[in-house]
Amino acid sequence: MRHKKTRITLLIGLSLASIALIAFLIFPNLQDGFSLSKESTPDNSQLITETSQNQETAIAVTPTPSPSTPQFVEAVWLGVGDIMSHTPQLPGAYNEVEKKYNFNPYFAEVKPILEQGDWVMANLETPIAGKEFGYTGYPTFNAPIELAEALKNAGFNLFSTANNHSLDKGERGLLRTLEHLKSLDLQAIGTASSQEEADSLIISEKNGIKMGLLSYTYGTNGIPIPEGKPYLVALIDEEKIKKDIKRLKEGGADLVTVALHFGAEYQTTPNEEQKQLARALVAAGADIIAGSHPHVIQPYEVIETIDEKGNNKSALIIYSMGNFISNQRGESKDYGVIFKVNVRKNMTEGTIELTEVEAIPTWVHRYKPDKSFRYRILPVEETLAQANDKLLKASDYKAMKTDFEMLKARLDSMK
Repeated sequence: MRHKKTRITLLIGLSLASIALIAFLIFPNLQDGFSLSKESTPDNSQLITETSQNQETAIAVTPTPSPSTPQFVEAVWLGVGDIMSHTPQLPGAYNEVEKKYNFNPYFAEVKPILEQGDWVMANLETPIAGKEFGYTGYPTFNAPIELAEALKNAGFNLFSTANNHSLDKGERGLLRTLEHLKSLDLQAIGTASSQEEADSLIISEKNGIKMGLLSYTYGTNGIPIPEGKPYLVALIDEEKIKKDIKRLKEGGADLVTVALHFGAEYQTTPNEEQKQLARALVAAGADIIAGSHPHVIQPYEVIETIDEKGNNKSALIIYSMGNFISNQRGESKDYGVIFKVNVRKNMTEGTIELTEVEAIPTWVHRYKPDKSFRYRILPVEETLAQANDKLLKASDYKAMKTDFEMLKARLDSMK
């Protein structure tokens, strides 16, 4: 009997040991209650252990991240009005010895301002087709390639080429103008040599900010665009422009500048058609409207709107920047304006803000030291403040001062 009892005890002991071993293998973490192993805790978490009646429970707590500091980048957009080439402008710029033109003196006084820009844009209202087309002024323009060279030297890098003089020298003149600009690494906007080129997105990146660029004109002075080649000149079509703005935004543009050649010549205020179109394009996503064609300065306005992400933003509408360089005189046709716009991008949130808008009136000083006229573009306020230009007369200063006050009032009349 003693041997039987011993055998039963041994079997029970072995059975209990087997059960314990199996339980240990199946539930390795089963010891003195339940706990969460460190390996199963999410990254960057802390373990808080609560003990209750000999049972520990581990709770994973993730720290609240500290708010990141927004990162900003900035770039400057500069825009000017019409670049014209009237016949009287050419003789004084020609060097008989070198047998070439030199237009650099036009821009010498404003070059320090232009050099402050990252995007520096103008309405190029003359073909630059070269000598074989003949150098002509109004009504069908054509300027020497040296004009484009001087513009680049002054700091320009973008040109709206869709205007009523785009086809002054026909299709060949337009294509030759594009060739000359490309050879100087200058970007034309609004005219193209093919449908593929016209459909391509023009996006210029400066300091990490991507600006999309578009340009359109109301017409081409009755000169028909060659049949089957609508890509040569972009005409104003509100619905198409809205689609183009959308394409640019979808293509990665942070903001969009739309150059519009519109309005009535020599009118100092925008008409209802200008206002309706410009505001509709802002509502569609345009950030800067750069207007030209009236040949005189018109007011500008800042519109408060909402971007495609639902954020509040400001947009700038410039109805006309006047003549930057031309032979036109009187009734404020010899005045233009440089617009300087500071663009800030919040890299953290991806939003754009126009933080500063400055309008800098300019005057085309025409004088005649010999048989030919010379031309200089002067920043009006700076010239008046310095009052030491030896080429200016007392009467010039007096007229400039009066006109400056008038132009400031005109520019600000819609603010």
